Amino acid sequence: MDTANDERERALIPTGYDGATCTCVRSLARQGVGTVVASEKPNVPAAASRYCDEAVTLPRPREGLVPYRDALLALAEREDVRTIVPVRPEDTYLLSRYESSFAEHVSLVVPSMAQLERVFDRLRLVAAAEAAGVPVPETRRLSDVDDWTPELLIKSRYNVLTDAYLDELGPDDANVVKGIHHVGRGETPDIEGIRTEMCHDPIVQEFVRTDGEFMFTGLYDHGEPLATFQHRQIRGNSYTGGGGVYRRSIADPELEEVGRALLAELDWHGLACIEYMRDAATGEYVLTEINPRMWQSLPSTVHAGADFPWYYWLAATGRADAIDDGYDVGVGTHMLYGELGYLLSVLTEDSPHVERPSLPGTLREICASIVREPRFDYLKLDDPGPFVAGARRVLPDRVADGRWMSWLTRTDDRAPPHS
Repeated sequence: MDTANDERERALIPTGYDGATCTCVRSLARQGVGTVVASEKPNVPAAASRYCDEAVTLPRPREGLVPYRDALLALAEREDVRTIVPVRPEDTYLLSRYESSFAEHVSLVVPSMAQLERVFDRLRLVAAAEAAGVPVPETRRLSDVDDWTPELLIKSRYNVLTDAYLDELGPDDANVVKGIHHVGRGETPDIEGIRTEMCHDPIVQEFVRTDGEFMFTGLYDHGEPLATFQHRQIRGNSYTGGGGVYRRSIADPELEEVGRALLAELDWHGLACIEYMRDAATGEYVLTEINPRMWQSLPSTVHAGADFPWYYWLAATGRADAIDDGYDVGVGTHMLYGELGYLLSVLTEDSPHVERPSLPGTLREICASIVREPRFDYLKLDDPGPFVAGARRVLPDRVADGRWMSWLTRTDDRAPPHS
């Protein structure tokens, strides 16, 4: 976009290959708000949007958090930049930890550091949920587990690994650990290997058999909801779970109740994406985690009429009373790259907890749902740049992984390889 004579106010969006960024750019452009997409990565899809005003380069946050912070502060000092939209865990952490420094230049809607620490430490989050009366899986530190009889999951204790949580780290250090280990009944995992992989003592949670995964999101102003939204996740990044790649908007009073109860307990301020699973045995919504930032499935939220990028801008610029938080129920949307990832997970992944679906059935379901609900995260005929840029990045990596291609050409009926 030609911005030589463009004097619009702008939002700064630091990002990697995050799908939420493209939606933020398009959403804000519709409202006459400019955007600056900032990243350390090459060929970011959002920067290829016709609606992106400017793309700038940042240092790598995980190679030095302090230089990264200083680069963001330098951009925040610009007169045209009014706010910063968090879409990554490390950005939420930085904006909360150094809020007073950023507040000299921009207006933010982010949780305090005390609030953030209750959410980023999943042990403390479980305690907050229990205090709010929200169901949670039984959760312990890995070092406290001596009985491996039940079906269990091992995951990172912290949303972001920083010196706020680990004494051995310094102010320049940051890492995000996303891996989850599925532990079968009676199976003893490689405890020291997992600790080394995750760089700390992670948590162990009971595996909950579910009949669905759900999301409750909100934008809050010091404990008061400005807008909320719900959807049901029909497919994730993998058949074992993960972020939603096919979702449909819903409005369930019980989900609303547990979502609001937790955020009230936290006296929340800012964005919150809460993931819940519905216990197949009890029907209760059980907490999975909170991400205090824009979420992967943000495009589905906006498709349904809940324009959270615009809501965030309104709240940051002192116009929260202009937020209209209604949305349409029953709107289904797809992340096409994610649908491919789900299909490949059927070929290459294994779990002792979740039965692998059939490949032909999965392919039929994906194709039928795309025909039935042709709404997509990236793909838009009037703005094809982000989809093309994303395809150029994703598809070569998928094709280079020859395991699933070799399985497709086999003539016997053996199972596909597992990763």
